[in-house]
Amino acid sequence: MNENISKSRDSFASKWGFIVSCIGSAVGMGNIWLFPTRVSKYGGGTFLLPYFICVALLGLTGVVGEMSFGRAMRGGPTRAFGAALKQRNMEEGFGKALGFIPILSSLALAIGYAVVVGWIFRYTFSSISGSIMLPKSVDEYEAYFGGMATSFGNSFWQIIGLIVCFLIMIFGVSRGIERANKILMPLFFLLFMGLAVYISFQTGAREGYKYIFTININGLADPLVWVFSLGQAFFSLSLAGSGTLIYGSYLSDEVNVVASAVTVAFFDTVAAVLASLVIIPAMATTGAKLDMGGPGLMFVFLPNLFKGIDGSRILAIVFFISVLFAALTSLINLFETPIAALEELFEIRRWQAVFIIGTFGSMISICIQGIISHWMDFVSIYLCPLGAALSGIMFFWVCRGDFVKSEINKSRNGRKMGAVFIFLSKYVFCTITILVLILGIVFKGIG
Repeated sequence: MNENISKSRDSFASKWGFIVSCIGSAVGMGNIWLFPTRVSKYGGGTFLLPYFICVALLGLTGVVGEMSFGRAMRGGPTRAFGAALKQRNMEEGFGKALGFIPILSSLALAIGYAVVVGWIFRYTFSSISGSIMLPKSVDEYEAYFGGMATSFGNSFWQIIGLIVCFLIMIFGVSRGIERANKILMPLFFLLFMGLAVYISFQTGAREGYKYIFTININGLADPLVWVFSLGQAFFSLSLAGSGTLIYGSYLSDEVNVVASAVTVAFFDTVAAVLASLVIIPAMATTGAKLDMGGPGLMFVFLPNLFKGIDGSRILAIVFFISVLFAALTSLINLFETPIAALEELFEIRRWQAVFIIGTFGSMISICIQGIISHWMDFVSIYLCPLGAALSGIMFFWVCRGDFVKSEINKSRNGRKMGAVFIFLSKYVFCTITILVLILGIVFKGIG
């Protein structure tokens, strides 16, 4: 069955195209507006150390699992979950029904993320025109952003962002998603590296670097450092049983999934650290304290900060263009899961699925502008961890052990993933997904 399906499905044309697309899905606003804040709040290197540990653990279990699960079943969550239950002679329809949870989660997250992409499009245009430099204080920037972030306050730019996203997606996986990511992701890293180099020459930046790479051993005893390191790593790697799984379903059997997952986790971490090497030293040059994350950091405090740095307009242009590239690649991944689901379930053409999801998603996205914070909190706290938990349970617990090992080790040269990997995936990773859900409810979000 899988061979027939794979022949009729679009797929990535190259290993590099798959990897860079997965990197694009993982690198997003969590890397740029939340990671530097948490590095600052929880002690610089004191936060980085547990974060690196969590990324390594989740990358080698969850990311590997979702990629392998999608590739094995040659489909999205509904097909994958249904096939997993079928292996155990259980009700396939029940699995397909459960598969709608990560699909709806991905769609809901995409609808909310589209609002943010609209904001970034507007700020990118404003940085190019120079109007982003006109406000004279944090209060004026806050008023500017507040007027944009109200109901129907930024519909034009939001529609522009959605049109760009769906124009890319209508060309399919290899000619649309893969080509876009091959262009946008390298540009993102080049632009952000340029920003990091520029900031390094600013007076006072040294204090920022010193803070980032200093580890306080006593600080590692703070449980909150570990809680938010885990949450940051979990959501940064896009573990939700949807986007990584669907990209994996387009993957050739000739690709080493473990090596691909390690590469994705590595570059996602590089992106997050790069953002910190830009934002924290920039804050240090002005003596400002990085005590606010989320939209306020990117759309209020950073533009105000850039005004006090030489070459402020160029700095703002490069920053918002690079952020735009990261946001677009993430939005494409989020919409791909529901679009692929329509193609699978109703056997319709690609353009028809894009049109249906695009129309529905655009209408809802425009309507939720005034409640975007609550919308995103609900999806990230409840739906994303639940989707990741279901995917992990279906692959590592429901699918047969020999099947899991075979899929993980396809095209893997040298030492195979064995008992230790299965133990970490079945017991540690699946427990972590449930823990992230519980901690998110307790702390009202940890990602």
